[in-house]
Amino acid sequence: MAQPGELGDFLKSRRARLQPEDVGTRSFGARRRVPGLRREELAQLAGVSVAYYVRLEQGNADNVSDGILDSISRVLKLDHDEHAHLHRLAHPPRREPVQPPARLRAPLQHLLDSVTFAPAYIVGHYTNVVAWNRLTSAIFVDLAEVEPEERTWTHQIHLNADYRERLGDNWETVARRNVAYLRFRSGEDPGDPRLTSLISTMRERSDEFRELWSEHLVNDVTSGEARIHHPEVGQLVLPFEALHLPRDAELSRLMMYAAEPGSPSERALRTLAETSTHRSSADLHTP
Repeated sequence: MAQPGELGDFLKSRRARLQPEDVGTRSFGARRRVPGLRREELAQLAGVSVAYYVRLEQGNADNVSDGILDSISRVLKLDHDEHAHLHRLAHPPRREPVQPPARLRAPLQHLLDSVTFAPAYIVGHYTNVVAWNRLTSAIFVDLAEVEPEERTWTHQIHLNADYRERLGDNWETVARRNVAYLRFRSGEDPGDPRLTSLISTMRERSDEFRELWSEHLVNDVTSGEARIHHPEVGQLVLPFEALHLPRDAELSRLMMYAAEPGSPSERALRTLAETSTHRSSADLHTP
């Protein structure tokens, strides 16, 4: 069964960002009381009746075919992640048993600690940081000093003023990316109690998170660029890649960063690697 509110809200949000000229059609009437593509216009372009489309926005997706969803996705100009999200909202995946607490195999921590000139860490399915190397704490947040229940990037991005200051003008980009990922995850695993609790907490504690959540941003995080203004070494520009860990179902991915060879950022990383006294996750368990 579809997620009624989620499906309707997502479709409405994507209609609102389009105008008739965006999809090569004429407007129905001269005056438009609300911004965006009208239901009638979308239905016509997607090849379905208005009544049928209205039922979809009301959350009634029983027996809707993949072909119709694909057609609606095409008209709404959804990207790859949004397209997949629409299908998951209409046909939610079956719930698997709740994942056990994330466990870290020793070789993974050894791998992290072997990365000495760039930050690297492992996250679970809730943006929770399960393990990290020393440069992660030196550059982003001193995770060893964060309470375990708030050791998530979601908490740090939206509630940690010091980290926000390091992000500077790039904070909004990072915040939007984080919210879009949580929406992506909520489609992958609807009703997950831990994910639902995290989102609910952020909506209560952060006005900005709540506003971004209402935009229905959807995107996985597979690669990108971190920009950090570090108090000791200045501006850092660090491209990153997300690597999946197929053997570890309770873990989401390994995040690896690297500065451009010969760049000021690379030199800054080496300086931090040689001078920082920050701890990795392995140090927390060392007597």
